[in-house]
Amino acid sequence: MRPVGSEKKSAKKPATKSAQARATKKSIKAIKPWTPAEVYEAFSRFRKANPEPKGELEHLNPYTLLVAVVLSAQATDAGVNKATRELFRIADTPQKMLTLGEERLRDYIKTIGLYRNKAKNVIALSEKLIAEFGGEVPRTRAELESLPGAGRKTANVVLNMAYGEHTMAVDTHVFRVANRTGLAPGNTPLEVELGLERVVPAEFKLHAHHWLILHGRYTCLARKPRCEVCLINDLCRWPEKTV
Repeated sequence: MRPVGSEKKSAKKPATKSAQARATKKSIKAIKPWTPAEVYEAFSRFRKANPEPKGELEHLNPYTLLVAVVLSAQATDAGVNKATRELFRIADTPQKMLTLGEERLRDYIKTIGLYRNKAKNVIALSEKLIAEFGGEVPRTRAELESLPGAGRKTANVVLNMAYGEHTMAVDTHVFRVANRTGLAPGNTPLEVELGLERVVPAEFKLHAHHWLILHGRYTCLARKPRCEVCLINDLCRWPEKTV
């Protein structure tokens, strides 16, 4: 028989979570939307500071980019780069990766989190690329998402970095910056992605997600944002900003 106090506590939990969800939605709706002029100004500043932003995952071609992005799930770019520098010297095509094999692949990437499952995915996607795409990395989101270990974010990164498509890859940094600043608030990565596609001017779309990733990684930090050096602190809608 449960103590009465435990029944009361367990009964409150769903209500608390529901209240938090409503509060989050309310806070998103309460943020004053950016004007088109403000959005343009923000990305103009990003462009002036860093005209040609680059993704930090090291790669040699579309295939190694795809592999690197798959390996980067729940891992840092620096950690992935440390593992793939040696790997890509001997396996920079799907066929070379299959020749290497899953067991030897694991040895190269064992410093990366979830490396066993990721090794299986890399071998499986390499097999599929050869069987269905002539060994080439496909150029459509649907085809990319059909590959083992590749989701929408992976597809967007490859489309943008390998093929110059104006896609918005939403990782944890982009999600945080878009919501905290009020630039493109959303409850899910997809909502943020679609919001960014709506508000970012066409001339900035090629590099937009890189600027936002770098801004989140080095300035708009998760625990202690560096508001004092932020390029857009006067435009940011975050009520807790320190400037």
